Amino acid sequence: MGRKFSSSKGPSQRQLRAGELVRHALVEIFQREDLREPALEGVSITVSEARLSPDLKQATVFCTPLGGAHEKEVVSALNRIAPYLRGLLGRRIDMKFTPALRFVADESFAEARRVDELLASPKVRRDLGKDD
Repeated sequence: MGRKFSSSKGPSQRQLRAGELVRHALVEIFQREDLREPALEGVSITVSEARLSPDLKQATVFCTPLGGAHEKEVVSALNRIAPYLRGLLGRRIDMKFTPALRFVADESFAEARRVDELLASPKVRRDLGKDD
């Protein structure tokens, strides 16, 4: 029987494993390598996720600078040096193809902070305190 593929299905186990491999390698690169990019000098970068395409040739990397300062500049700088980072990545991972990298700002931290602030607001706390 043939496999059925659905567009509503999430990433495959293979994509998830490869994504974690890429994420861990990038974290190591950001910790140990001198990237020689002025916008990245002295910046700690958090890599929260790497999502790979089904063919594992493209990786979207969700990242944010520690503290969230200068996020646009940092993401832009990472995309400028993406080919260089891909070369470093290729030496650290064992995959048939080293994926092309595209960096995007991770909005999940800001969204979580917004939800926390909302839940802490007096109006919401008052509503949460009511008995049904």
